[in-house]
Order: sequence, then structure tokens, then C-alpha cells
Amino acid sequence: MNYKFLKEEVLVHTPKLLQYAHKFTQDQNDAEDLLQNTLVKVLKYHKKFVNGTNLLGWIYTIMRNTFINDCRKRSHQLKYINGIVESQDMENRISQDRSEGPLISEEIDNVIKTIPEIYYTAFMMFYEGYKYYEIAEYLGIPEGTVKTRIHTARQILQKKLRNYRID
Repeated sequence: MNYKFLKEEVLVHTPKLLQYAHKFTQDQNDAEDLLQNTLVKVLKYHKKFVNGTNLLGWIYTIMRNTFINDCRKRSHQLKYINGIVESQDMENRISQDRSEGPLISEEIDNVIKTIPEIYYTAFMMFYEGYKYYEIAEYLGIPEGTVKTRIHTARQILQKKLRNYRID
């Protein structure tokens, strides 16, 4: 960890960053939370920053993406909290899952095993919760290649599992 980088390069921009966060959130407490989450990510990914490039722009991008991702998460949570998914629909799915679940699960596992090896490893690691950069490091390939392999594996699965789609 480069504390000099953090102290002399990042934290000096805190007032500007807080002001920028406030533009997104329109609330002081939420802006402070967004700033804190952004700074945590800056710390986590500080090695990815390229010296000589626009540090503030890099941090702004992290903040914007953090805000967008948080909004998406909240949107999904609100759908369930506000009852958009009706309880009857949930009951039908649960009862269907109890009877068909084990058979479908086994069939899906078999289809997943048919994914070509070049895509399978990256896909399974992502499915298990690994981040793109972790998969890239493990496989010794660029992050973009990891994303492409995961995307390709998903497309293969979508084609082969078309019959199980719930619309």
C-alpha cells in the first residue's frame, strides 16, 4: 500500500470529490457514503492507476460507476420490497421448483459440462464469485479475454437451455 499516494494525491481532492458525489445523490449523508465507497475502491485498485494520467478523472469514473451500480442494486431490492413479485407467483415457482428442481438442476449441470474447456474455467470461476481480475491473474490472460470467455459461455448456455426460459 502506498500511503504517500493516498495522502498526497487522493485525499487532497476530498472536498471536490464530496461535491461531485453530492451532485449524484442530492443528499449529504449519501454523498459521504458514496465518497467512502469510492475511496475504498481507489485503495483496492490503486495499482491499476497509470502514473501521468488524470487521477481525478480516474477517481470520478470510479465514483460514477459505484453510484450506478448502487442504484441498480437498490432498484432490484425495491422491486421485491414493494411487492412487484407477487406472492402467488412466488408460491407457484416454489412448488414447481420442489417437484422439478432436482431434475432440472441435473440437466443444467450436464449442459454446463458441455461448455468447451477454454470458456468453462473462466465461467465457473465467475459463477463461484471470483472477480474478473482474479480470474485473469489465475489464468494468466487479459481481463478483456476473461470477459469475452464468460460472455461466450453464457451465450452457449442460453442456446442450449432455451427450453427452460421463464418469460
